[in-house]
Amino acid sequence: MSRWIEVSLRVDGESAEAIAEVLERYGHQGVSLEQTGIAPDTWDEGEVPPAREFLLRAYFPADEQAQATKDELGTALGRMRLLYPMPQPAYRTLESEDWAEAWKAHYQPLRLGQRLLIRPLWIDAAAAPSDIEIALDPGMAFGTGAHPTTQLCLEALERLVKPGQDALDLGSGSGILSIAAAKLGARRVLALDIDPHAVEATIGNARANGVAERIIAERGSLEIVRHSARRFDLLIVNILARVILELAEEGLGATLRPRGRAIFSGIIDSQVDEVEAALIRSGLQPSARRQLGDWMLVEARRAAD
Repeated sequence: MSRWIEVSLRVDGESAEAIAEVLERYGHQGVSLEQTGIAPDTWDEGEVPPAREFLLRAYFPADEQAQATKDELGTALGRMRLLYPMPQPAYRTLESEDWAEAWKAHYQPLRLGQRLLIRPLWIDAAAAPSDIEIALDPGMAFGTGAHPTTQLCLEALERLVKPGQDALDLGSGSGILSIAAAKLGARRVLALDIDPHAVEATIGNARANGVAERIIAERGSLEIVRHSARRFDLLIVNILARVILELAEEGLGATLRPRGRAIFSGIIDSQVDEVEAALIRSGLQPSARRQLGDWMLVEARRAAD
């Protein structure tokens, strides 16, 4: 019987996504990100407080390479510790059947905005007739709705999506934002991610939510669109700020049609001015800021030609 090693550590909201990226290099089933310190009934009532602390978990095989993996991970986290304060990681060994379900135990239904209900595929949740339900199995991809960056995007989509729009989701992860856009009325969504596991997760989750015919999931990033004639009414970018800055310099604004709208998340509050300046250089005009804890979302638009 195979065994697995769980590595876990508690981090603050500012460092969570950057540290999760490090764990993803070693984790076999992606990274579980749990917002801690919240009363269970708060989730059901849709009153999620600002994120202050997260528990990150990743899993790798307890085989002959396990000690080397722990050493490499320890070195990588040691470098991160120069940038972000964090405790030493905790390790424990699990049997295979325990590992397969361990991360799922921390993923619960979540209500956001006015009508959105996010739930795991393996959990039933009471839905009101007006609810827009998104059922997910994130698999090895990022995106369960628990992280503030994703919550900000979902609430922005509820405000901005109009029936019949064409949308582009850069860095689709589990497909949660593509599915939300489709269920809110988008006609077509192009979901791009450089991770093949994310593409698989998006395809599977789109099928499970009955919107597979409106979501095209492909491996790739901005260059796929930049070298084509495709343009969009809505642009969704939930990636780290440094990546948004790079994409902005590569012609990100040109992917939108005149009067098109865009949302950008994954931005720490101290980074927002730099991001907005880059968006302006790419031809977009920032129009609003939204904040949840330390995280910011920027809404922008492209002017009419």
